[in-house]
Amino acid sequence: MPASRQPRIIIFTGSSCPWCERVKHYLKEKGLRFREVNVERDRDGARELQRRGIMGVPVVMIGSHPIVGFDKAKLDILLGIRR
Repeated sequence: MPASRQPRIIIFTGSSCPWCERVKHYLKEKGLRFREVNVERDRDGARELQRRGIMGVPVVMIGSHPIVGFDKAKLDILLGIRR
């Protein structure tokens, strides 16, 4: 996917979260850029998740669509990745 057409991706993570590492690795493997927000270090990021009623990580925001956990199928659909 060309960077100019890539949707905005933000990953909310925690320091000791293995699923967070897996989702970051998957997106890097696909050549996608993202911004990481570690909710343990970023109080505003933690409040954003709480405001949405989400209490765990990872959370991948693709545009305004949250994906809770590492759900490859949902990621692929929202990012237009073909298997």
